[in-house]
Amino acid sequence: MTNRFFPQAVRLLEKHTTPTLQQQTDSLLAEISDIEDPIEELKHLKTAILSIPTSALRDSVTGHRFDVIFSLLSTTEREQIELCVDILERLLVALSPVSLAQDFKEALQGGLTHHAEGVKILALTQIGRIVAHPEAVTEILNNDDILQEVIHCIGGDHTAVAKQAISSLSKLSHSKAGLDKLFRSSLLKDMKDVMEISDIVRYRVYELVVDIASVSDISLGYCASSSFISQLLAELMGEDVLIRATAIEMVTGLAQSQHGRQHLAQQGVMDKISNMIKGANTDPFSSLYLPGLVKFFGTLAITDSPQQVCEMYPAFQNKVFEMALDPDPVVTGVALDTLGLLGSTVEGKQVLQKTGEQFKAVLVRMSQLAHLGATEMRVRSLDAIAQLLNLEVEHQTEDLLALTESWFLLLANKPMDLITNICIQPFPELHCSGLRVFTAIAPQPWGQRLMIGTPSFMEFIVDRSTGKTKEAKDAKFALVGALVSTSTAATILGSRNYLQLRTYLREGAYYVAAVAAVSTDGAE
Repeated sequence: MTNRFFPQAVRLLEKHTTPTLQQQTDSLLAEISDIEDPIEELKHLKTAILSIPTSALRDSVTGHRFDVIFSLLSTTEREQIELCVDILERLLVALSPVSLAQDFKEALQGGLTHHAEGVKILALTQIGRIVAHPEAVTEILNNDDILQEVIHCIGGDHTAVAKQAISSLSKLSHSKAGLDKLFRSSLLKDMKDVMEISDIVRYRVYELVVDIASVSDISLGYCASSSFISQLLAELMGEDVLIRATAIEMVTGLAQSQHGRQHLAQQGVMDKISNMIKGANTDPFSSLYLPGLVKFFGTLAITDSPQQVCEMYPAFQNKVFEMALDPDPVVTGVALDTLGLLGSTVEGKQVLQKTGEQFKAVLVRMSQLAHLGATEMRVRSLDAIAQLLNLEVEHQTEDLLALTESWFLLLANKPMDLITNICIQPFPELHCSGLRVFTAIAPQPWGQRLMIGTPSFMEFIVDRSTGKTKEAKDAKFALVGALVSTSTAATILGSRNYLQLRTYLREGAYYVAAVAAVSTDGAE
């Protein structure tokens, strides 16, 4: 059977436009259904299907039903299930969402209650395609049973299944009809019932709600009127510190959109979180949720205005500086990330500079961590330093150039040597992070003067042997590109160095010089 089947499958799938294609396909699938152990045949079918481009496969499968493949999912044989999933994944993606909804709605519904994780994900993925299509979605909106099962998938044991269910329901909410279905029908009770399963599942539903609320002010209104937002905020302000730590992540997600921030401001959330930061010093468990509170304000600062946020909520800025000097690596890491985020904007740089000695002490601490800290902390310090020092050409005023130069010189007595020594260490992540610091100062005239004034530095830049990984090669290429792109490079670096850099850039990131073979007379 196997030897006969495989050539037939190949011939079948190669003849995409033959008039007898559907009959051949039906016959072939019927043969598989009659076999007691179809594993080998499924393997061959999978191989043949994967060899066909999706566009060509689309012409072949439209109008076909694959009930036999779906029926073979009714087994406990893991390999058979995985093969069927792979085949169906390839076949169904070739169908339009409308055809999928019309011909396979019931089969997909059955997949939602299957015991295998892969089958559920397959069904949820295809349902996601359907609900994202303006015409096909009607088939799902009119089927409460399917939507109930999708909601129930959020409460299952498999995180990957829950994530896919959240994704599909989030797509459904992109239309008013979808929002009405989720929040103004019996499905609302289904969502609230699922939330009762556990703390983990409840926060999966909150994740869905935040995804939906972030789309528009209208979708936020649906979520708020259904009491999800107020319930989430109540948990943020509650006494359970573990719940508080999780809740602030969800609230930070809500703050990503302007209408979300406006809603939080109307509810007085910013002031409440600021007060929580102020009271953290007297809470022995504050280290569990404090990093999340700081990330929240970091998000506000970068999306709105660093100056406005730091002036309105000084407790945030003071706490970030305090955390940067804290010996706890978890707390320090969050502070470094937040400072890098703040200092990535011109306004943020100016806010930090105004703090004077406070920020200078933090910069020294960042330099110490970059030099002597654990590897992860060194990388985070270097990345934050790179963000602080970065200054786009259009922002290079005399004052701002003087600011970034003064910060760089605070890092060490010989900051160029400090970063270069980090770059040449045999740790790829450190090598790349060090190069990103150099890339940040490369477009700035003072940075170019330091580079040309550092012995052997220009040779280091064009030496392709210093980084072997793809990431290292990309980082070095970015550094060279940052130098060459400036109008001052040729003058400051000199024509010889400038031409070498241009050649490096022209050859590309992964260029390998050809090595000529030398023959020796008399060699055997």
